[in-house]
Amino acid sequence: METGLKLAFGSIAVGVLVLGLKYLAFVWTGSVALYSDAVESVINVAAAVAALIAVWYSAQPADENHPYGHHKAEYFSAVLEGALIIVAAVAILHEAYAAYLNPRAIEAPLKGLLVNGFASAINGAWCWVLISRGKRMRSPALVADGKHLLSDVLSSGGVVLGVALAALTGWSVLDPLLAALVAVNILWSGWGLVRDSTAGLMDAAVTPQERATIMAAISANAQGAIEAHDLRTRHAGKATFVDLHLVVPGSMTVDASHAICDRIEAALKEAVHGAVVTIHVEPEGKAKHHGIPVLTPGAASRA
Repeated sequence: METGLKLAFGSIAVGVLVLGLKYLAFVWTGSVALYSDAVESVINVAAAVAALIAVWYSAQPADENHPYGHHKAEYFSAVLEGALIIVAAVAILHEAYAAYLNPRAIEAPLKGLLVNGFASAINGAWCWVLISRGKRMRSPALVADGKHLLSDVLSSGGVVLGVALAALTGWSVLDPLLAALVAVNILWSGWGLVRDSTAGLMDAAVTPQERATIMAAISANAQGAIEAHDLRTRHAGKATFVDLHLVVPGSMTVDASHAICDRIEAALKEAVHGAVVTIHVEPEGKAKHHGIPVLTPGAASRA
């Protein structure tokens, strides 16, 4: 089974385990703040299922209806996760307001907090796995899932501290206030996921650092050409699409120009993981003299 699918299945298993533990902590204590933590875990499970479907679908090969592949499916998963986070935040705020109007004492706080803390530790370890592996695999769905879990871990830490203070001081109002803070944190996390995923759906270009790497690879491997211009890039899940125009001498044969294109394509695929390269060859009369200069042999050593 592909690594991405294994991680997605793992997220579902971890999410169900953590949800059970956090709900148990809520039942034992009656704390609305711990309830908010459990509600977020419900969203974690739903998001993990969405991530699994997206990772599986995005790995499907290109077909007649989707000639560029299915890479963007992962962005839909991340947008859905952001929307689910917002729904969870609204539900938590509703429960927090009701508890603020009718504060109630927290029961068995130590037992509940220990169970909740153990669940948060599991989440912390798993979110590190998802973010590190997801970035290495260029998987927006896995990275989004990991970042969501990270926000859950941070808010859970605040909840545990706050519920402990509420139990020690007897200030029951701290419980719903903490739940409201968790909801605000969840909303911020959801906004970040929707923003980043929307950029991918809108064909956002690569970062300036990635663009510099691409330009350097083109310049160093285009010997025989005059220049490259009209460079365009976009991310789509694991794939990075690179389009450019390559200007060659008018007398150059098709075979020779094709060899240059092959050299550039191979260099880009080595420099940029998942690069999908399209090169349009043009005669020297099309040169714009403001594109990517060709690095002549030996120039790098002289620089």
